[in-house]
Amino acid sequence: MEHLHADTVFKLLVSLAVILASAELFTNGVEWLGRRLSLAEGAVGSVLAAVGTALPETLIPFVAILIAGGETGRQIGLGAILGAPFMLATLAMFITGLAAIVFARRRPAGATVILNRAVVTRDLGFFLVMYAAAVATSFAPGRFFHLMVCLGLLAAYALYLRRTFADPSVADGEVGALRFQRLLARWWWWRRRPGEDAVHCGEWLESVGNGAPRLRVILGQVLVALAGIVGGAYIFVGAAEETARALGVAPLLVALVIAPVATELPEKFNSIVWMRQGKDTYAVGNITGAMVFQSSFPVSLGLAFTSWRLAAAAGEPQRALYSVALALAGGLWLLAATRLAPREMTAAGDDRPLIRLHPAVLLAGGALYATFLFLLIKGI
Repeated sequence: MEHLHADTVFKLLVSLAVILASAELFTNGVEWLGRRLSLAEGAVGSVLAAVGTALPETLIPFVAILIAGGETGRQIGLGAILGAPFMLATLAMFITGLAAIVFARRRPAGATVILNRAVVTRDLGFFLVMYAAAVATSFAPGRFFHLMVCLGLLAAYALYLRRTFADPSVADGEVGALRFQRLLARWWWWRRRPGEDAVHCGEWLESVGNGAPRLRVILGQVLVALAGIVGGAYIFVGAAEETARALGVAPLLVALVIAPVATELPEKFNSIVWMRQGKDTYAVGNITGAMVFQSSFPVSLGLAFTSWRLAAAAGEPQRALYSVALALAGGLWLLAATRLAPREMTAAGDDRPLIRLHPAVLLAGGALYATFLFLLIKGI
């Protein structure tokens, strides 16, 4: 074991900060791009935003496997691929349930979680089938079979998108002002000519900053955000390798624990805000939708460009298998609870299949995450 240098920790933190900031810029940019291209607003809010917040977890394995390469790169990539759905199905659910309790006094239903059964069960059904198929594939020999399952997962996600677009319950959502548009407006403000009316310029600044941006400004923000995510991911992979070497642990463990906790912050933050506002289906659906995405594109990357062997050698800790087993357990638990939950009374004309869920159902994700930490500490 070597000494963990301060500059390594600094690079690790800076790279994660760059990735998260760039992901927020990307999400904001693609939402405006979808609006300018006249895509359905519900699809823009629920699909493009979810993909944007999932980009960091996707590009870290992409950079680790295809750019960094080598055995260490493949371990980091595999850890990031498996860590994202595990964190979503356990820790993210726990935090969302905790938010329902913390904000109970200001929520319309108190601590009780009100969900649209159709939305949540659709997401969980796709996730469980796709992720279980991918996990089972790791025990099957044959490169051709791996590629076939890879194509099957991508096709399944396309089907998921089709059903999501056709669902009238998909949220429209507000699109925040384009970040680059506001920066340009502020730059023009500072360049105003001497003697110009500050009040008039301030009104103009507010109008321009919140107005519809030009397509080239939108594309510029999206491209800068993508460059930031890729660059941050590249720095993170190098810092993760140094961290694993200094701590004397497998790179897979560093990527499995550190990367998902940090890169899943956008999903967790959005869900906390929505829980506080009483938008429970948005909060939980934001997480379950990301689970579907994580079981398709990132997993397909692992199937196509790695050996995709999740089982460790005999006598070694089965960290990868523990993470996938607990992620599937979390998904199954929530699916069962959702199907068995009592119906919520709705107003006349409201035909949404709403259900009432006790927050303890979501808090159970914390027990699954604690189980994983226990297994890590024990070295089982």
